[in-house]
Amino acid sequence: MSTTPTDFDRTDEQRVALWADQDPDFARLRERYGALVPVELAPGVPATLVIGYRVALSILNDPERFPADPRGWEPTVPPECPVLPQLRYLPNASRSAGFEHARLREVLVAALDEVDLHAVHTVVERTAVPLINGFCAEGAADLVARYAGPLVFAVINALLGCPPEISARAAAGLADLLGGTEIERGGQVFQEALDSLVQAKRGRPGADITSGLLRHGAALNDEELLNQLYLLYGIGTEPVQALIVNALRLVLTDPRFDATLGGSLSTRDALDRVLFHDPPPPNKIISYPRQPVLIGNTWLAANQPVVISLTGCNRDPEIAGDHTGNRAHLAWSAGPHACPARSLAYLIAQTAVDQLLDALPELELAVPEEELRRQTGPLYQTIAELPVTFPPAPPLPPR
Repeated sequence: MSTTPTDFDRTDEQRVALWADQDPDFARLRERYGALVPVELAPGVPATLVIGYRVALSILNDPERFPADPRGWEPTVPPECPVLPQLRYLPNASRSAGFEHARLREVLVAALDEVDLHAVHTVVERTAVPLINGFCAEGAADLVARYAGPLVFAVINALLGCPPEISARAAAGLADLLGGTEIERGGQVFQEALDSLVQAKRGRPGADITSGLLRHGAALNDEELLNQLYLLYGIGTEPVQALIVNALRLVLTDPRFDATLGGSLSTRDALDRVLFHDPPPPNKIISYPRQPVLIGNTWLAANQPVVISLTGCNRDPEIAGDHTGNRAHLAWSAGPHACPARSLAYLIAQTAVDQLLDALPELELAVPEEELRRQTGPLYQTIAELPVTFPPAPPLPPR
């Protein structure tokens, strides 16, 4: 390797079009570029993709040089940039830095620390049973649309203390927001629903996360409170849904998880293997250096996104081997931005998977694994449908 620092101000043709290649060949990229790959998040939107495990750890533990606040980057892209809505600054703990981050995270962690995990287990079970009863007699179902998706949304609403009428409005707003056709209207509806939730909890606080945010966040303004809720919906719905779906896919396709074939691995093992090899979402940990930074022989440009590829880092040959029981993956991030809700996410996903497999132990994929339809983008990749078949079963008793 040359000892001369590499200039990362490359032409678009020299960058990997991450927006067009959602399943990159990490071995080939590693051989050509090393740990730092020049990419585009969208046409004309340069970034650096980190695929080296130890380099990623050093970045995640260096918030002074690699802050998560995108406000220095935003003016460098046009308003119509397709990834701007996903990356723009919000006053929440995941997109702030320094004192602002510490202040917002302290409130978020305090509210999450009050969650009774034993009660959460019960909430997941009580939510899962009617969902399973809705299709258990049919012998077939799409586990994304009929199980993982509605279960996770119902559980996060319960944890936030969101009443049904507000939950319905939030669901409608999220559907438009994530559907991509009515983004502005969906965002407005969703924000109004969250505002209604905050006002409701101010009048009648309870044993829920929203009330906890209000108790611990007296110094937060209304916009900051709303954005903590927005963050909790974000980390509590899509990623946890994807974790459940990916774990179910693994259990249904890997004989090591099939007790009838002598498999001895557990649901927790399945979750950890997913978090190593198919983490959801794979490219959502992003920082923005305030000035040029030299890592090894590579200059990273100021105010240009540095994207941690969880999949690429977790597949780094430096940490290759059997990952069973290993939780050294980066799926929960690391450093001051490490996910404060990982125990909660583990519990929800494990309970959801166990409940379904206990109720329908003879689940099988309805299509070959390679034919599963995926939704992809430069920052995410998820299984869109998980069709299964099973012998029809009687309804479960209420929990």
